[in-house]
Amino acid sequence: MSPFAKNKSGSVAALGEEKLIALIRRWLGAVSPPAPFGIGDDCAVLPATGARQLITTDPVIYGRHFDDATPPAAVGAKLLKRNLSDLAAMGAQPTAAVLSITLDPRVSVRWLEQFYRGLAATSRRWRVRIVGGDLTQAKNFVGAYLTLLGRATGPRIVTRTGARPGDAIYVTGQLGGSQLGHHWRFTPRLAEGAWLAQQSAVRAMMDVSDGLAKDLRALTPPGAKPAIDATAVPVSAAARRLAAHTKKTPLRHALCDGEDYEIVFALARTADRATFEKSWLHAFPRTRLTRIGQFVRAGKLPADAINFDDYHGYEHLKG
Repeated sequence: MSPFAKNKSGSVAALGEEKLIALIRRWLGAVSPPAPFGIGDDCAVLPATGARQLITTDPVIYGRHFDDATPPAAVGAKLLKRNLSDLAAMGAQPTAAVLSITLDPRVSVRWLEQFYRGLAATSRRWRVRIVGGDLTQAKNFVGAYLTLLGRATGPRIVTRTGARPGDAIYVTGQLGGSQLGHHWRFTPRLAEGAWLAQQSAVRAMMDVSDGLAKDLRALTPPGAKPAIDATAVPVSAAARRLAAHTKKTPLRHALCDGEDYEIVFALARTADRATFEKSWLHAFPRTRLTRIGQFVRAGKLPADAINFDDYHGYEHLKG
């Protein structure tokens, strides 16, 4: 569905800012608390917490993160879920969010209502309060920017750094072909991320948003290389379907497409992998976990390992 109305009477320009904000409050419902804990004041007031706090931000922009083929409710859901994936990658849980939205005056009120109702439904599912934000106008542009606050679920926050040569590399789920629908149908791995943060053998982790070929570089320790077995990479059925049309290999789609929103992490080489994998299966029987390789010292890369110089994920502002 296009975000633009066919005539002015159905657009946000016919409402104006004050009426539109009143509608947004209605569309969000209970996930937007009354002022001063939500929309209505210059700032929202949040309760103090004893846990360490985390913050992340990600947008959805028309023509980049969604198009007319994406249902507007799914756009709102994706906006929150891609931020939730960032928290999951550090073992955190969400608390509250603020949303700044930029609209062309021609944007359809019907489209915007479905966007906010999708955001509200996802917020209720993950217990996130939308406590404020901003509304502004632009020409020929539709974009929403969400800033999400979270809290640590335990004493440990796992970052991208910490992996060492010899550590095993694991990834959740399947990879590739996200543009066939997974880019908005995914489930953020919040429970899995929190569980992984509790495992002392997990040394580093991050979410796969720009493609494993790019994201894995951020996880790789200095002086090391990822030795990945191509046959071990969990290639999705969507990646295989897409490859039939693009003439690229399914593996290339799995490594480069991005927007998988899975978790890749390093497990200490001293860990008992069999016990770890058994514990994972007990905790998450429906979430696939795959060991795809290990980090090795530079110069020790096996001849049959993937050469990541031949693969590139999505890089902003390039190409």
